Amino acid sequence: MHFVGSDQLHGYEERLTSDIYPADYGWTVNWDLGEVRQDWYHNMSSVLDAGPCVRTNQIDFDEEVMYKAQQYLYDHVRKSVDKTKRQPFCLTVSLTHPHDPYTTPKHFWNMYEDHEIPLPTVNIKQEDQDPHSVRLMKVIDIWDNPMSEEAIRRARRAYFGNCSYVDANVGKLLQVLEECDLADDTIVIFTGDHGDFLGERGLWYKMSFLEPAARVPLLVYAPKYFSPRRVHESVSTADLLPTLVNLAGGQLQPDLEMDGCSLIPHLTGAANKHDEVIGEYMAEGTVAPLMMIRRGVYKFIFSPTDPPQLFHIKDDPHEIMNLAQSPSSEHAQILTQFLKEAQQRWDMRAITAQVLRSQRQRRFTDSALRIGQWQPWDHQPFRDASKQYIRSVAANLDDLEYLSRFPRTAEFPPSVAISVKAIGKLDG
Repeated sequence: MHFVGSDQLHGYEERLTSDIYPADYGWTVNWDLGEVRQDWYHNMSSVLDAGPCVRTNQIDFDEEVMYKAQQYLYDHVRKSVDKTKRQPFCLTVSLTHPHDPYTTPKHFWNMYEDHEIPLPTVNIKQEDQDPHSVRLMKVIDIWDNPMSEEAIRRARRAYFGNCSYVDANVGKLLQVLEECDLADDTIVIFTGDHGDFLGERGLWYKMSFLEPAARVPLLVYAPKYFSPRRVHESVSTADLLPTLVNLAGGQLQPDLEMDGCSLIPHLTGAANKHDEVIGEYMAEGTVAPLMMIRRGVYKFIFSPTDPPQLFHIKDDPHEIMNLAQSPSSEHAQILTQFLKEAQQRWDMRAITAQVLRSQRQRRFTDSALRIGQWQPWDHQPFRDASKQYIRSVAANLDDLEYLSRFPRTAEFPPSVAISVKAIGKLDG
């Protein structure tokens, strides 16, 4: 989940696992050396090594995440069988799949054995790419290194398998909610942090505001509260915080600036739905701030180092025609409006200076931490073995077994029953 920094809780009360990625500042983009490719950047090994597997780091991580998440739900209901006395919970379950590397368990690889794996539908020659996409091709080391159709199909097949792997794990969580009698009172939100080009436009991975990388899934499952519907407006993961506050019955702090808008109107089918996404990106593949405004049918992408891009997503879903270069006066007017809005919204000089300062501070901190005794920032989940399973000093064995069971039987275990009888005699 990229909990980078010395504060490894980031507002949560408890973390059940560590992170699959570094918590320190070792992975910091360096605009001071913008043309130098850093060794931790994506490369094409994920594509070249794509295929089935028995085990990977990513599988190890997700299996631990799933175990801990399911165990949390079991513990939650066992703490208080009486539903009216339970505290509400918010559980974030972050799987790294279907993120690259494109390796998938054999079972999910075999699911697609008899299916024709489609090749990318949009192919753009490298000399025709926009400047940012050129940088991405060089960042991932695919420039002048075209991939074979077989390599592309294997990577896409493994990605499809990993999507099915995630789907299966979501099913496990929904089953636990059902078994623990939590399904009716739990709102489930499924989303992601980025898409994947998978070879479309000759690109791979993410790091772009073009549709294959910028679009993410978003499903809200709460049949007790909302009827099924498809939302056609553009919304953002930044909208989840105000939405969750509203769903939990809380109120947003009026004097605190908040990015994002509540999705309640979208979920209820109300008329006052917003249709806007604001994007800001300053990581791999950038040498300056890269910004996006998606509103209605138009997407506007802007960076001070690159020519602007304007797309009509409904008419041109593959973003082939850059309307910023169109001779149409209508398109020129729309572009002018977006450019004016971008200048009002973002002070590019100030943002660039702020990012450079942050990058330099992070690199300095990282180098300082490596001097003397290394003190990692990685989160170390606490596990109290003295309270796990069965312990001789904890309680009577029958009580332990009884309290660990869900659902519990109507009858008390022997020691509890004896105590109840004794109390009854004292009461006369």
